[in-house]
Amino acid sequence: MSSFCQVTVHGFYLKCRTQCTQYRRNPASPLPSPASENLPVFSVLSRPMRSVTSCITTCIHAEHEGRAGEGGPDNDPSETALSLRSSLSEDGTTTTDDSAGEGVPDNDPSESALSLRSSLSENGTTTTDDSDDVDDEFDNPPHAPASEQLPTTEHFEFGHCLNEAYRYTSAYKAGTAHIPHVEEQPPHYIVITTYLTYILVIILGHMRDFVGKRFCPEAYRHLIPSNGYAAFNSDFDSFYSRRLKARMDDCFSRPITGVPGRTVTVLERTSSNNNTTLHLTGTSIRALNISSYNYLGFAQAHGGCADAVEEGLRRYGVSAGGARLECGTTDLHLQAEALVARFVGTEDAIIASMGFATNSTTLPALVGKGCLVISDELNHASIRFGIRISGAHVRTFKHNDVNSLEILLREVISQGQPRTHRPWRKIVLVVEGLYSMEGTLVDLPAIMQLKARYKFYIYLDEAHSIGALGPHGRGVADYFGIDPRSIDILMGTFTKSFGASGGYIAGSRDVISRLRTRSHAGCYTESSSPAVLTQIISSMGSIMGVSPSVLDDSSPNAESPSAALMRKDVHVHPGPAPLVLMPAWLNLPQHLRDGSEGRLRLRRLAFNARYLSRGLNKLGFFTSGHVDSPIIPLMLFNPGKMTLFSRFMLARKTPIVVVVVAYPATPIVSGRARFCVSASHTKEDCDTVLRACDEIGEILHMKYRPRKGRWPLDEVIRRAVELVEME
Repeated sequence: MSSFCQVTVHGFYLKCRTQCTQYRRNPASPLPSPASENLPVFSVLSRPMRSVTSCITTCIHAEHEGRAGEGGPDNDPSETALSLRSSLSEDGTTTTDDSAGEGVPDNDPSESALSLRSSLSENGTTTTDDSDDVDDEFDNPPHAPASEQLPTTEHFEFGHCLNEAYRYTSAYKAGTAHIPHVEEQPPHYIVITTYLTYILVIILGHMRDFVGKRFCPEAYRHLIPSNGYAAFNSDFDSFYSRRLKARMDDCFSRPITGVPGRTVTVLERTSSNNNTTLHLTGTSIRALNISSYNYLGFAQAHGGCADAVEEGLRRYGVSAGGARLECGTTDLHLQAEALVARFVGTEDAIIASMGFATNSTTLPALVGKGCLVISDELNHASIRFGIRISGAHVRTFKHNDVNSLEILLREVISQGQPRTHRPWRKIVLVVEGLYSMEGTLVDLPAIMQLKARYKFYIYLDEAHSIGALGPHGRGVADYFGIDPRSIDILMGTFTKSFGASGGYIAGSRDVISRLRTRSHAGCYTESSSPAVLTQIISSMGSIMGVSPSVLDDSSPNAESPSAALMRKDVHVHPGPAPLVLMPAWLNLPQHLRDGSEGRLRLRRLAFNARYLSRGLNKLGFFTSGHVDSPIIPLMLFNPGKMTLFSRFMLARKTPIVVVVVAYPATPIVSGRARFCVSASHTKEDCDTVLRACDEIGEILHMKYRPRKGRWPLDEVIRRAVELVEME
């Protein structure tokens, strides 16, 4: 299969063989400029090319051939870094220059950084010529801290940022209206050209299948019945993955190695058969990580939590060796569950070893035939799967639309069950606190008002909001200042904010006791490993802070540790973690034990999320979601732009690894890049991302907002604190 290519209004012809050939034939002809071209962006098909670098290399060689033919200096392209620098001229147009630029130093952060780090050697292999500079930038902060401010983390895992101005508290301000989710619509020509792109690729895909089945039947053997056996793979069902997704497979599932912290090491791949198979080249790229679920930066190989996990491995080994209801329950499970209940503010909690299974095994244990589940239309697949196998009746309402929900509630309560019209056994509303693809926040205050009026149960999935929202990191209930005990079921995962794995269900003691025996997660799945539990306990304890005594101040009398472990409901929420809920052998450093490190991470995450979201908006991009969300979807729409945006970000002088999301995870015309900010990022890291988006956005024509109201990049960076504190 060939690869997508992008023909943009800025004349940036990458992965387009036709344009490269035209440029080679007439190297003196300039590329079209945005001043002379005002065309929409199309995705068209090109001849197969190994990578973006190979296409640009072709253009560079053509340019050198043209210079040599005109009597110019014959520079060897193998000795020249492939730095295709793009800069904005005074009138706002984009010009391209493959030289270093006169009077502009190479390390100027304000210069255009569409600098491909690799250069082509004589044997055709790719070498990195500035990896030392990039590694130094990743390993060392720009400003050395004073001796009394020595950091406790590695800069490449958790960036050093000592400026207290770059902090913010994530909290809902009372009296302000919660802005509902309003999806911004792109210009009509963007929608039209996006549909045309898909139509073109679909037509060409069917043509290739028609011809290929007749002239190359061996390539379609796995899709055609043979020797009396049916085909395992459906020709029709696999069409999208074969003819559309495969064109951009190099942008998905990028293998990494090492710690997915502030930076990550990406293993480079190449393909000789148009992405049918991708092979590791043996080289790697150190990149700024804006993709991983590591909201609070606890995914570290150094520090107090990592040391605690190492000690836990020595004491417990790597596995509990069974299911929870058999022999797989350790003292760490009991302590972790008690700590989770304390953290979220409920009576009890149960832990599952997998986030997806937390939803898919709990919902069938809560609802069944004769029950009604009302689900947000954009709920996660684990929720949908759990509802489907439960046997309960399900109705959906428009995403985060309280009016749509109330209309539906009136209908289902008045009509009752289908055919019999008997009252429902129970009605459960299932919503997410923070939606992972949209970055939207549930309108919890309005839902709580409906709950008081219509008497339904609430199942709140806080997979992405727990640890990432609220002044104490206790999730969306903490963010809005709502008592968590007024929410019937709280679900969350440990993957995003705690650097671990698995999930939890929290609620009243009666409900949790019932789930311990009815949920398949307790009967048939392996229990969480001791190392994971240690990571959960240490990171959660770091956010809460550890009380110096076994019993916290709100309890009337002293109790034994075992009695205090059972009396999880005697506390003031949110509060510190009682010492009895921490393993006796766990010795956290003082900055983690007193909660100061956890509070710092919460405030850094809140600043980074607001700054990057509002900075992108001021630059002219369409973003989705709530301003306090650590998930920031950058709308790209066109599938060709998704591939180029991902490749350009990774090909910069300071590489940035991003996640792009396309259909069917999103609507067909709503392709996007999804940024996941972290407390491990510094303000300078956010500046780097904004600078990259600004330059690539000009090239790919991604700034869909009107020019009126935009800010220049330098102003966005200079007024960062003002942007964050803006209401």
